[in-house]
Amino acid sequence: MKLEVELRHPMQGFTLDVAFAAPPGLTVLFGRSGSGKTTVINAVAGLLNPERGRVALGDQVLQDSASRTWLPPHRRRMGYVFQDARLFPHLTVRQNLGYGRWFAGRAGPASPAQVIEMLGIGSLLDRRPGALSGGERQRVAIGRALLSNPRAILADEPLAALDEARKAEILPYLERLRDETRIPILYVSHSAAEVARLATTVIVLQDGRVIRQGSAAEVLADPAVTPLGARAAGAILTARVIAHHTDGLTELESGGERLFLPRIAQPEGTELRLRIPAQDVILSRQRPEGLSALNILSGHVAQIRSGDGPGALVSVSTRAGTVLARITRRSAATLELHEGTPCHAVVKSVAIAPEDIGR
Repeated sequence: MKLEVELRHPMQGFTLDVAFAAPPGLTVLFGRSGSGKTTVINAVAGLLNPERGRVALGDQVLQDSASRTWLPPHRRRMGYVFQDARLFPHLTVRQNLGYGRWFAGRAGPASPAQVIEMLGIGSLLDRRPGALSGGERQRVAIGRALLSNPRAILADEPLAALDEARKAEILPYLERLRDETRIPILYVSHSAAEVARLATTVIVLQDGRVIRQGSAAEVLADPAVTPLGARAAGAILTARVIAHHTDGLTELESGGERLFLPRIAQPEGTELRLRIPAQDVILSRQRPEGLSALNILSGHVAQIRSGDGPGALVSVSTRAGTVLARITRRSAATLELHEGTPCHAVVKSVAIAPEDIGR
């Protein structure tokens, strides 16, 4: 089932004018704060009536300004997860989940037992929200949304209010939600790390316009797409765990290349997504020797994008996939880098943080 969105609505400073389709899986609306992401998600939920627009979920039209079709929020069957969990403080976790179940009107495809197991909240059922951590509250909020038997899930920066430890706690559950449900998930974020971990599709917004859309690997590897600035740039590689070594390193294979990272708690054979920040990649024209870095990917320059300052983003095509490197324009000139130039991308094993590794 696909979610199709076309919206036009005046906002302070610009006019929101977007059109995109969100297939099953997790589609991220990605961009800076103020780019229109939350306005889009509120319009899809029916919390905002845009000046002009059409929203369809599968074969059901939720709103269409041309035909004056308008379904109110409670009839759209959207599960909405906010930045703050918005649980009922006087109810236990079990009762909060029961409210979602009651709101569904009829049983959905996921049973309470399945949702509780998927989100790892079985030990929390008799506690009230005030006794939960931020990550636990968000997991319960997701469970309540799932048990309302939604046709789609909307999540407005659900990790924004959490510290890094709580984010790390909840990300694996969001990956399971993406992989084990068969409904579209529209997820608002301005975190490149979240996009790399979770997204199957990325819609990049800037000043109310869609400037790029596609798979997470395609979009994040494009040096022209840096809505959060060059410091947040980074590419995604897909890799498979092939061995755990006694010195604490995990060996992975990606496109025939070997990568070594600090031990990853996943069994051999597991497929992973790795985000490699562009600022942690250095380039060499010759294959370097005598370095402490273990990960050296051979390839060629695919694209160079220079900004107004001293920096440049270089896209390097390797057997493992596209890697981005953030270097200075002086370095690019010294190395005589041009499209097609053979080079080697060097990545320190410890440069890839745990939050940049996902399923």
